[in-house]
Amino acid sequence: MISASPPRFAHDSEAELARIFDYYGVPWRYEPDVFPISWNADGAVIESFAPDFYLPEIDLYIELTTLKQSLVRKKNRKLRWMRQLYPEVRVKLFYARDFRALMLKYGRLDFLTDVAAANGAHALTGAGNGAR
Repeated sequence: MISASPPRFAHDSEAELARIFDYYGVPWRYEPDVFPISWNADGAVIESFAPDFYLPEIDLYIELTTLKQSLVRKKNRKLRWMRQLYPEVRVKLFYARDFRALMLKYGRLDFLTDVAAANGAHALTGAGNGAR
């Protein structure tokens, strides 16, 4: 990690991804940049996009979306605007299935179960109404 003090993650899945980055020695920054994507008639920013992680060694932003489908749609919309306005900026959106695959790969089924139970959601585990 590049910052001096540990960040306050918005979700446990972000903290877990940061632990994986740290374990493998991947430098990262948490929400280091905010990209304006919508302005009002006066030119004031009314909507922006702040990807969760930046990996400076490969110049890539990562946005993690693991729970509510409504948030996935919103983030997909923001990402489309981001790509139109900032085509030189590389952003990868990690969906619940991507995060689930990562947790399976690293033997973290316990984490998936704990987070799903804590949130009363099944999107991370692939069970229930949230699975596709």
